[in-house]
Amino acid sequence: MNIAVIGIGGVGGYFGGKLALLAERDSAVKVYFVARGEHLKAIRASGLDLDAEEGRMTCRPTLATEAIADLPRLDLCFLCVKGYDLQNVLEQLKDKIDDDTVILPLLNGVDIYERAKKVLHKGYLHPSCVYISASLEGSGKVRQRGPLSTILFGADPACHTQERKALGILEKAGIKHAWKDDPFLEIWNKYLFIAPFGLVTADSGKTIGEVIQSAEHLTAVKRIMEEILSLARMRGVALAPTAMEDTIERAKKFPFETKTSFQRDVDSPGKPDERDLFGGSIIRLGKDLGVPTPATQDLFASIARKKPL
Repeated sequence: MNIAVIGIGGVGGYFGGKLALLAERDSAVKVYFVARGEHLKAIRASGLDLDAEEGRMTCRPTLATEAIADLPRLDLCFLCVKGYDLQNVLEQLKDKIDDDTVILPLLNGVDIYERAKKVLHKGYLHPSCVYISASLEGSGKVRQRGPLSTILFGADPACHTQERKALGILEKAGIKHAWKDDPFLEIWNKYLFIAPFGLVTADSGKTIGEVIQSAEHLTAVKRIMEEILSLARMRGVALAPTAMEDTIERAKKFPFETKTSFQRDVDSPGKPDERDLFGGSIIRLGKDLGVPTPATQDLFASIARKKPL
């Protein structure tokens, strides 16, 4: 079985590392990493140094490359890139898949499935999301902490069969996972947290704890949440009536000083960020569905002034 992990950051590094360890135990499994730069060089030289909750391990893939063209035909593919790299990756990937290839896109965002389907006309595409705390700590080094580290996914609504090939591989690799009858509900629930808090923290420079304590900033979070809830209803996604309150309570459990990943990217000069995934998607969906999104538009414009692309 040929398995590719495209994007070896925190998410791809953790899950890719576990898969590479499986390949070392099972000669029928081949695992391919797609990475770049000094990170790729370090993986090629010494393997991936994965400092995980369950221990420290060195993970050596079958091949580490920067070129998707180097990959064989794939049985299973994990997409772990940033949103701004997705289109380019999909265009290159479509020649490496066939009708039997299973794809799990582990990106944030509520429109990832639709974006991928526009390019990939073959394969089985699981609507997916992931809960994990993992980060790239240096070239060839990934750190993961916390008990979650779980992939949630479900059936491809464009296919008549329920392909569950990925379940067996995840089980063998020791990767936590859960099959969801309605994966889009999970995707939207996660987005209801990451998009509002990402936008408000990035614009204000405040931590999650500071946003929770500020009436002004918490109101901004709630306004964006209301827009997302309206979009979800228009898309037929039945989020719970208490979804907003539940999400805010969840945010209160984060350490006071926590910064969002989007906030850190916006604060890094010259570094690309996922503003389109967090704000642009809401604005586009709002236009498509006839849902006003003034709160998101205001913050999206403010972030663009703060850090022009």
